[in-house]
Amino acid sequence: MKIEVNSLADLSSVAKQLIEFASTAKIFVFEGDMGAGKTTFIKKLCGALGVTDVVSSPTYSIVNEYESPNGQIFHFDFYRIKDIQEAYDLGYEEYFYGGGICLIEWPERVEELLPEHYIKVEISVIDENERLFNFSKV
Repeated sequence: MKIEVNSLADLSSVAKQLIEFASTAKIFVFEGDMGAGKTTFIKKLCGALGVTDVVSSPTYSIVNEYESPNGQIFHFDFYRIKDIQEAYDLGYEEYFYGGGICLIEWPERVEELLPEHYIKVEISVIDENERLFNFSKV
């Protein structure tokens, strides 16, 4: 599924479309260049899932946890991990296989640990205000 976005105001609608596309899936990986808008979109997605807390990037903490009417949501940013052992030390299995919703930025850094099935969200920069979202089931 491909969606072009021309403004930040469109992201809430895209988040709702992703939730519909995903159906019951709980693992989401977000791919895109630095500055593509992964965290900005995840903030809108968390809002669409009913999170009322302030959603921020877990760049230094690696994972942020949020409560929603849909259960726990775990937002990962693996950009700064130095090696795969850090994901093991974090207890990734409890998160990835614990039944909560997992939103994973920089999944290529932990690719060998990802579950077999997940929703891939690719964000491509077209220009300063325009993005192309591509959703796929893996």
